[in-house]
Amino acid sequence: MSSRIPIVPENIKPLPLLKENEGMLSWVASVDHKQIGIMYLLASMVFFVIGGIEALVIRIQLAQPEFGFISPEVYNQMFTMHGTTMIFFVVMPFLIGVGVYLVPLMIGARDMAFPRLNALSFWLVIFGGILLYYSFFTQSGASEVGWFAYAPLSEKPFSLNKGPTYWVLGLLAVGISSVASGLNNIVTILTMRIKGMTIRRLPLFVWMILVTSFLLVFVIPVIASAFSMMLLDRLLGATFFTPAHGGSAILWQHFFWGFGHPEVYILILPAFGIISEVIPVFSRKPIFGYEFVAGSTVAIGLLSVGVWAHHMFAVGLGNVANLYFSLASMLIAIPTGVKVLNWVATMWGGKIYFATPMLFAVAFIIEFVMGGLTGVAIASAPIDWVVTDSYFIVAHFHYVLYGGSLFAIFAGVYYWFPKFTGRMMSETLGKWHFWLTIVGFNMTFFIQHFLGVMGMPRRTYTYQDFPYWGSMNLVSTIGALILALSILVFIWNIFVSLRSGKEAGNNPWHAWTLEWATSSPPAVHNFDLVPPVRGRRPLWDLEHPDTPDEPNAKVV
Repeated sequence: MSSRIPIVPENIKPLPLLKENEGMLSWVASVDHKQIGIMYLLASMVFFVIGGIEALVIRIQLAQPEFGFISPEVYNQMFTMHGTTMIFFVVMPFLIGVGVYLVPLMIGARDMAFPRLNALSFWLVIFGGILLYYSFFTQSGASEVGWFAYAPLSEKPFSLNKGPTYWVLGLLAVGISSVASGLNNIVTILTMRIKGMTIRRLPLFVWMILVTSFLLVFVIPVIASAFSMMLLDRLLGATFFTPAHGGSAILWQHFFWGFGHPEVYILILPAFGIISEVIPVFSRKPIFGYEFVAGSTVAIGLLSVGVWAHHMFAVGLGNVANLYFSLASMLIAIPTGVKVLNWVATMWGGKIYFATPMLFAVAFIIEFVMGGLTGVAIASAPIDWVVTDSYFIVAHFHYVLYGGSLFAIFAGVYYWFPKFTGRMMSETLGKWHFWLTIVGFNMTFFIQHFLGVMGMPRRTYTYQDFPYWGSMNLVSTIGALILALSILVFIWNIFVSLRSGKEAGNNPWHAWTLEWATSSPPAVHNFDLVPPVRGRRPLWDLEHPDTPDEPNAKVV
């Protein structure tokens, strides 16, 4: 242990941080990346509950044919706000927050490169959420244009419908926050790594955050430009997206999906990073094919910006455009498949320990592959024409993002909760949460594939009593209620564990990355000393000083 090196050179003065245990002010005014990361997670949890309630309202309305639980206007508001909340105020803030908390710890840094910008990014998310939900208190109610906000539906003047304007302003605030977070992550990862932490030794979670950050910087301005043009249309009478006055509704779709498809990978790449950290630890094996996992991440990032119009096969772009976007969409499945093979190969022959994080990680692979297979199917234009704007697309989307991102988020919470809090989560409640999630999720969304093939359109307020539609929707609604129960178990587990969970110690999982080398929870300054980094598993190297972690590695 005497070979440890200080994290901060002597000639660098410490950043001015608030002292520990200074009350609420230490959180509100904090520039400590750990406190900001926790606030991200708490905010995303609050929005998750709100978005989940909106989803339950939607499912109750659709539980039986021609039901009148809510009005069509309220249904459209619930549909719009649910999608927007889950994408922009739950999954994105959670994954950004986990990155804000863990990236400096994983690379041996004291804080983010720009601590105050980090704080600003968080408070912009809160400001955006307040703006978004303030729209419920306007005379016309919340935005009801769908979270795609397709023109010309979203083009009503501000005087007639104020909801979409607050919706746009809230999302612009989140967009600014995301770009700032992306820049902060890029600078932090590229310039603040501890000695020995080369690019080829970065934890895979950090790799995923790095690629995601570049995507944020390059694609968020696309949708921000579209939102700005929409505001000009609504407030000043411009006609960018109004066909009757020379604008183009298809132009909005190009802008939206130019952002929207890379956004899928913004939401899933950090989740891939979580899984790439959990599976090796609970398999007691290093990740299989580290270079391929990292390289495929870069390939996904590059390919993701060139496949947006496979969401637009039905608008009549022509055979040449359809052929290109179809082939490009199938091509992006290759680097994604590489990751799945690497995860399975890592588990193969390992000494697998099925703690709750590993259960969610394995389930993630299964559910995400199901969503990926339907994604490959609808990358074919003829198949897409049949199922577009049907419940088949709803099922596919939720298998990718709930079965993908949220399953990985649950795995990450159970894995890093001991580091965040110093206490273990209950394994008994964790397994209840897991099995209720598996049952509820698949009951809710698997059957929707069949509803879509049978012709049930998405974004529908109600439906006629066609054969099997009512019974299948009822099964889906019962599944949603079970899923809601699973979330209550999850929240209760967090509450109980914070109050009386078993003390975790510094490294309860016997993991290998640097965040487990410090106390749980970490001190304000993160580290007193950082282990030397001479491989991809620094803590393993400490226990095996004569055995290089990497084949043919040179001990430094």
